[in-house]
Amino acid sequence: MSKTFETPKMILLALGIAVALPMAASAAPHGSRIDFETLDADGNGEITQAEMTAQAEARFAEADTNGDGNLSVEELTARADAKSAERMQRRIARMIENRDANGDGMLSAEEMRPDEKRAAGRFDKLDADDNGSISKEEFETAMARHGGKHKKRHGGQKEKSE
Repeated sequence: MSKTFETPKMILLALGIAVALPMAASAAPHGSRIDFETLDADGNGEITQAEMTAQAEARFAEADTNGDGNLSVEELTARADAKSAERMQRRIARMIENRDANGDGMLSAEEMRPDEKRAAGRFDKLDADDNGSISKEEFETAMARHGGKHKKRHGGQKEKSE
């Protein structure tokens, strides 16, 4: 094969992998990251472009609940909602695992109570003037700071102050 055709082929291959890996990863059971063995459908120890494409197509078919070959707003929203619910369930399970002191699988008010040292440290950070209370200004400053970090972590942009 000539070098003229090799470069575009490599670019297309890289693009295909870049698109298919995230799609295949979200097709993994319970929202976990996809593993090599799942992608290596024939079990030969190597992942081919065809295997990557097959995973992407399977993910698309799973989301295409009416089977029309297109993803509607409703289907995409349902997929996103399902993934969000799975993530929330995992977070809640970890929270119960970490806080359930008596092992009953539920959290009491006592088990939900924050650690006193951590809570005191957080309070002290909010109480900028160290007067033992949080003013509206201190509260709003902290909320703006926290909101900005949250938006930054999740792809948004900080709001400009007026």
